[in-house]
Amino acid sequence: MTDTGSTASAEQTMRTDESPAGLKRRIEDLESRLRFLMEATKALASTLDLGELLGRILEVAKSQAGAERGTLFLVDEKTDEIWSLIAHGIEKREIRLPLGRGIAGHVARSGEILNIPDAYTDPRFDRDVDARTGYRTRSLLCLPIRNKSGKIVAALQLLNKQSGRFTAGDVDFLLAISDHMALALENAQLHRHLLEKERLEREMALARDIQRSLLPETPPQLPGFEIAVMNEPCYEVGGDYYDFLQLDPNTLMVVIADVEGKGISSAMVMSNLQATLRALAPSLHSLERLAESLNHMILAGTRGGKYLTMFLGVIDLPGKSISYVNCGHVIPVVVRTEGEPVELTEGGMVVGLIDNLRYERGRCEFRAGDVLVLCTDGITESMDREQEEYGSKRLVECVRGSISQSAAEVVRAVAADVSVYSREGTHLDDKVLIAIKVA
Repeated sequence: MTDTGSTASAEQTMRTDESPAGLKRRIEDLESRLRFLMEATKALASTLDLGELLGRILEVAKSQAGAERGTLFLVDEKTDEIWSLIAHGIEKREIRLPLGRGIAGHVARSGEILNIPDAYTDPRFDRDVDARTGYRTRSLLCLPIRNKSGKIVAALQLLNKQSGRFTAGDVDFLLAISDHMALALENAQLHRHLLEKERLEREMALARDIQRSLLPETPPQLPGFEIAVMNEPCYEVGGDYYDFLQLDPNTLMVVIADVEGKGISSAMVMSNLQATLRALAPSLHSLERLAESLNHMILAGTRGGKYLTMFLGVIDLPGKSISYVNCGHVIPVVVRTEGEPVELTEGGMVVGLIDNLRYERGRCEFRAGDVLVLCTDGITESMDREQEEYGSKRLVECVRGSISQSAAEVVRAVAADVSVYSREGTHLDDKVLIAIKVA
């Protein structure tokens, strides 16, 4: 309810008190309010810190209206709530309420101005706060703060006018300055969002650098083999992982994995996999046991919230062969200069979903000129504008077309072919491609 009685009284005073002294007092009051309005506007425009701005708005409102306490509730459209960063007379903390609950929630939703002489007579008033703090709310004034387009961005609530009850003059002044409050709030919130964005960008850049440091800077150089790698994350960080571990002078472990999803959560699982694998690999007794241990530890760490596909291969360098376990990963292929390609399919399920899994080991003999191709599904699932996937068949054909060239040239050829194929597609995913060529 609005204070119509005070408005009528003020208008009557203005009509009846037309003496020189009365006119002088009115002019002085008007000048005082204008000076205060100018000073308040300057104060609101002098900071972009949201917490400090909320405090200044409350000080301006309390000072002019003669209120004991005040709270400014901001509207959060995403959560359909109102929230306050500052509550005078109570500890500084964030308060959140559903939009529509309580006096402030009602005002924030309806846009109604409420001037209540006795808060305890209004059923919307929540007495629990008084009960918890020992404070006694008497009079209450709450009004909406609208931006220039008329949308309610906040609700200003003042408690206990120090002399009597809140007046129409209090309402008029707060409405006069509410546009400045709304503009200052929007600027401060934009500034806060910008600072948060910059902070996240710095953290993402740091996360990207850390993740890159977990991956090999360059592929190893080994007698009898050429190795080349392409790694293209679609975001700052991703869940694709590859590694090369020299277990002894005659043995190289090659790993490629793809954590479900993209972004930070997948990158964290990827880093967990890298640390766990490097801790377990030196004491390797069998690839099957290694896969089972990784499955158990990843499941324990993620509680089934993330899973990953993985391929573990151990290359016998002098013997020109590979033993492997494929844990649900995109099937690596040995492309030969003559004859059909060999798919490395032996293994078992993806890692991180079910405990106590058992895996089987496969083995493949290399021939001179063979190229072992390993990739993540960002390669094979790249799509054209018709939503057709690139696929393993096209991958093998592309590798076969450049098989007489170096491993680096094979990787470049596949990367170029995938890029052309998916140029008008919409599928985005991390991409890792490894080519290991046998001399």
